Amino acid sequence: MLCAMGRGDDERLLRLAIALACASAAAGGGPFGAVVARAGEVVARGANRVTLEHDPTAHAELVALRAAARALATHDLSGCVLYSSCEPCPMCWGAVQWARLDAVVYAADRGDAAAAGFDDRRFHEELLRPPGERRPGARRLLAAEGHVPFQIWLANTRRTPY
Repeated sequence: MLCAMGRGDDERLLRLAIALACASAAAGGGPFGAVVARAGEVVARGANRVTLEHDPTAHAELVALRAAARALATHDLSGCVLYSSCEPCPMCWGAVQWARLDAVVYAADRGDAAAAGFDDRRFHEELLRPPGERRPGARRLLAAEGHVPFQIWLANTRRTPY
């Protein structure tokens, strides 16, 4: 299911994300905005805060997802839709997957972002490479010790699955 709402709701909520992006760009932040909605109602909003907060992960989508999770008191955002002014980057797509959103609706695409100086093509390409061939380089050490936290997790009967 791509989107549970009608086209009018999608357009209204996407226009809100675009307005957040415009306001962010005018205020000196990145030109990206995002809205998380459930059943056509806004749960949370976010604007790009990367340069304003000196945080490379403060993309509009992540800001909105974090706020939605807090507002709903859950890490599982099933039943929600993310409206983004631009196609989410690989980092944000990963967060979309972990949040278990029902859908993503966006306006501009990665080509539009690249034309404005936000070219994430390299990130998409790097993810297709084996870990040992990625830049920056990645290498595995202490594999046996790396399993210990998972063993502790699996043994904890009070864990919250995600």
